[in-house]
Amino acid sequence: MRKIILFIASSLDGYIAKNDGSVDWLPANSLSGYDNFYKSVDTVMMGKKTYDQVLTFGPFPYVNKKSYVFTRNNTIQTDENVQFANDVEKSVKYILSNPGKDIWLVGGSKIISVFMNLGFVDEIILSVIPTILGGGISLFRDMRNESKLELIKTTDYGTLVELHYKILK
Repeated sequence: MRKIILFIASSLDGYIAKNDGSVDWLPANSLSGYDNFYKSVDTVMMGKKTYDQVLTFGPFPYVNKKSYVFTRNNTIQTDENVQFANDVEKSVKYILSNPGKDIWLVGGSKIISVFMNLGFVDEIILSVIPTILGGGISLFRDMRNESKLELIKTTDYGTLVELHYKILK
């Protein structure tokens, strides 16, 4: 059974980006388990703001994965690298019904909350960056439900810690 895994980094005070959406505070090795994780997924999902931010870093980095961008815009644009969708629940149920590897929920904060509120996230792998931003875009916002987690594993990468949780359903 495919799982949807939120794999993300946050500051010690729980922010995934500065108020302007920038992530220049992230160290180069902020997702130290990235290579192994990336090999374990064949699909990536993200919100439109995250997609736009990813495009500012250079060429689209997930060309060898099936990529979905969720947007509230009813006029769906086209892009050779991604499929745009505006009905999260219907799209995710369809994607999960097809065979494949696990799915990476890239972000951002709004789409994470939508996925969490719909009960679609199975695991969270969070790299905690030893930086206090004092403000920015929270990892979790607009949460409607309490979520209980079970710690699967912690990994110490020297300057940061990766926490791997299973969401109890």
